Amino acid sequence: MESATVALLTLVLVTATYTDLRSSRIPNSLTFTAMAIGLITHAYLTGAHGILFSLEGLGVGLGLFLLLYASGGIGAGDVKLMGAVGAIVGPYDALIAGLLAILVGGVYALGAMCFQWGVIATGRKLVCAARGTLLAGGEQWTQELRLPFRLRYGLAIVGGTLLFLAGLHPFGG
Repeated sequence: MESATVALLTLVLVTATYTDLRSSRIPNSLTFTAMAIGLITHAYLTGAHGILFSLEGLGVGLGLFLLLYASGGIGAGDVKLMGAVGAIVGPYDALIAGLLAILVGGVYALGAMCFQWGVIATGRKLVCAARGTLLAGGEQWTQELRLPFRLRYGLAIVGGTLLFLAGLHPFGG
């Protein structure tokens, strides 16, 4: 990956981290600007193929996190941040960064639960919720897992993307 692309992506990620920590929001001005820069840069470098590459990445990034947003698990800014990452890195790399972000988000959520309730209580709650959901098929079993504070999922997207940039993943490429 080009050093200018890595620098741009790092700037976007640092800004997203700052705004997410400060206000629990990732502003449209950041995500839409990053999307536009990704599209313009790829268009400039490789023309129509670059535009398609960037749009595919944008679609993969948005699509990967749209279900999480629809279920109320993350905010719209998080979805747009992943779309911006995709517009910059392209479809395959957006998929890898997104999968890593989901893994980081799972570890983050598990850590937050253990911090809130302790390791043993968290384990009990997870087993109870899994058993109840599998046997009874209802969402009421997962209500017990709701934390009294909102996780900042932008941090998981940043973490997953940084793992991708560092090449610390088992997906090759």
